[in-house]
Amino acid sequence: MSKNLETWEKAKRDGVKMSMITAYDYPFARMADAAGLDAVLVGDSLGMMVAGEADTLGVSLEQMVYHTGIVARGVTRALLMADLPFGSFEESPAQAFNAAARLVKAGADIVKLEGGAPMVETIAYLSARAIPVCAHIGLTPQHVRQFGGFKRQGKTPEAAARLRADAIALADAGARMVLMEAIPAALAAEITQVVAVPTIGIGAGPDTDGQVLVLHDVLGLNAGRVPGFARAYLDGATLMQAALARFAEDVKGRAFPA
Repeated sequence: MSKNLETWEKAKRDGVKMSMITAYDYPFARMADAAGLDAVLVGDSLGMMVAGEADTLGVSLEQMVYHTGIVARGVTRALLMADLPFGSFEESPAQAFNAAARLVKAGADIVKLEGGAPMVETIAYLSARAIPVCAHIGLTPQHVRQFGGFKRQGKTPEAAARLRADAIALADAGARMVLMEAIPAALAAEITQVVAVPTIGIGAGPDTDGQVLVLHDVLGLNAGRVPGFARAYLDGATLMQAALARFAEDVKGRAFPA
């Protein structure tokens, strides 16, 4: 069963690649779970994908708790991960615990937080209090204004060394997974080899232990804003818009209701 974190740890040892997709509501959570995804992430990307915001910074803890709860009702076998949103965990480990506990009570099996070495104390604090944590390094969208945009990270030897050290420190502090976003493939492969916990990549090459993508990118619903590392497996926007247009035409033409 994918809900068990030990399943992910065994998959890393056995060289089995694991899959993760974002979901923000019950219907898509059910589909992802039934399709065999190994994990579902309730990402703060809902600010962009669901609310149409330019970044993730406006997402509140209350929104994350709400969406985690409704996604949890649709997931029976996949691991359920939920993001700690901007402003809910940075002040102190105790603040992070209070926020993480709300997500766990809503149904999350593991919480994810962004940041490198400054988060070591927080991850150790959460891990000691029965909160499994996934660390998120590289392009951390909550730092987008500090980065000056959604830019790839770890491109210089110094930046790569810092990310490698961060990953090791976070795993040593108790992180059960490390997610790496938009970093060089060779660096992600190296980090995957040196940390004992499973790694998850998004725009980080093929050699991480698992891969995650945003649901709307995979289904072709994110027209005009698809990152270069994503892949659309369906032209969902065109198909759905055509269905809606046909309904409108049938109503006007009195073909519906028949």
